[in-house]
Amino acid sequence: MMRQDSLDETEDVSLFDADEENTRRPKQKKIKHPLASFFHLFFRVSAILVYILCELVSSSFIACMVTIILLLSCDFWAVKNITGRLMVGLRWWNQVDDDGKSHWVYESRKAGQGKKSASDAESRIFWLGLVTCPIIWVIFAFSALFSFKVKWLAVVIMGVTLQGANLYGYIKCKVGSPKNLTSIASNYLGGQFLKQTFSRNTQAES
Repeated sequence: MMRQDSLDETEDVSLFDADEENTRRPKQKKIKHPLASFFHLFFRVSAILVYILCELVSSSFIACMVTIILLLSCDFWAVKNITGRLMVGLRWWNQVDDDGKSHWVYESRKAGQGKKSASDAESRIFWLGLVTCPIIWVIFAFSALFSFKVKWLAVVIMGVTLQGANLYGYIKCKVGSPKNLTSIASNYLGGQFLKQTFSRNTQAES
């Protein structure tokens, strides 16, 4: 494995065997890792459902809190170490060098590496679950704060922290440096502006 020279750069290194052929293959629509896709959503959706239903099915706050924290912890580990690598060819972690300095490493599989290309279906499932669930926990955090449910704040903050960390890590893997993220956002907004301008001109001419 290669060591990251800068914290703002994404390493493009192989996540699989070095002797795999470097041929570009078209993306497939079918789900090639059904078990990974299932557990990518299972733990995080289960934690949300337990949080919503716990007061209805159980009167024990401690039992609900422990269950949610366990589900969130399992989700963090599974998404960080397994589903990201299998479903979209990305992974991130922290390593300590010989000098005792801590480095965050972000890796992405190059388009031509590996015998198996990424699946469109798996990619949609991965990013949908990765982005949607942290937003839900942020909503829960504001709801608990405004409804004065102080005892639940620690739980929802842990949900935001753990799932937000995975979201941030995989965005870094996918996009790379902050400059790339800014460039992508600018290109997207520019494209939307041109699209709207062209649409208005077409309507005006008709």
